[in-house]
Amino acid sequence: MKIMVDENIPLMTVAELRDIGHDVQDVRGTPEEGVPDHILWRSAQQQKRILITTDKGFAQRRDEPHHGMLIIRLKQPNREKIHRRVMAAVGQVPEGEWPGLLLVVRDTVQSRWRSQGPTE
Repeated sequence: MKIMVDENIPLMTVAELRDIGHDVQDVRGTPEEGVPDHILWRSAQQQKRILITTDKGFAQRRDEPHHGMLIIRLKQPNREKIHRRVMAAVGQVPEGEWPGLLLVVRDTVQSRWRSQGPTE
């Protein structure tokens, strides 16, 4: 899968996603690091990537056509907890189901919303 991770996703997660064969763009160390959300969103959509973040503000775009979003929302997040929740979520959703899917993962529950898939 093609994935874009925001700078709040642990490096160990980026490494493991790559190790299992995903094409992961990490915004750290790139011109996209620290950019406003709307620019990061546009970049993820232009590159046809699933966006993985802890920034709940992206949920407001759930009804827009998109390539997939995974938002991690934990009460007391740390690198290990975020890592485990990302890897579990990525492992449970087949690649073909991501377009138009917003998956919000919390400590013990998760919510799904479906918009129309991306427009080409």
